Amino acid sequence: MQKKIIVETEGILNSDITNAMSEFNVFLPLLHNKHLSTKNEEIMAYMSQEGYDKLVAQLHELQTVERPKASAAVGEAADKGDLSENSEYDAAKEAQAHLEAKINRMKIEVAEAKIVDTSKLKADVVQILSTVEMTNLANNRKMKYTLVSESEANLREGKISIKTPIAQGLLNKKAGDVAEIKIPRGTIHLRIDKISVG
Repeated sequence: MQKKIIVETEGILNSDITNAMSEFNVFLPLLHNKHLSTKNEEIMAYMSQEGYDKLVAQLHELQTVERPKASAAVGEAADKGDLSENSEYDAAKEAQAHLEAKINRMKIEVAEAKIVDTSKLKADVVQILSTVEMTNLANNRKMKYTLVSESEANLREGKISIKTPIAQGLLNKKAGDVAEIKIPRGTIHLRIDKISVG
């Protein structure tokens, strides 16, 4: 069993990051790599090849396995009598609608995805797909995160969404810089010790 990346101390809590995941809708700042520059393009469009492949696989699973199951459930419920008083049918239709909405969202993500070539990224500044090692100056606690698209975020793996306040505060900073970041519990100061890519 993996340890929590961050434990409850004077530093950042897992909940601070988790709660912030959906709070901010920001755009990708102009980055130093020309092919990553953007004008009002949402950050979630940028992802790694691995993240893209997983997204495509998930979409395929929903379309080829879950969609037929949902249709079958609707059909079975419909066979049970008067639809006006059939709560099982209503529940199956609602589940089917949620599934179709999820499929449509994922189709858009796949269509709009821009795969970042990590071999062309530089480690001189923090940007999407950077792995950042840092120190919380309040308690000298070390931490390490990789900044990824919203769909790739996984706190247990040390991957945080580029949309979180923490990631936003780190963007375009260099090793040695101190980022001042506002989180739900207050303001923290993180010194960037090392930046790497891949």
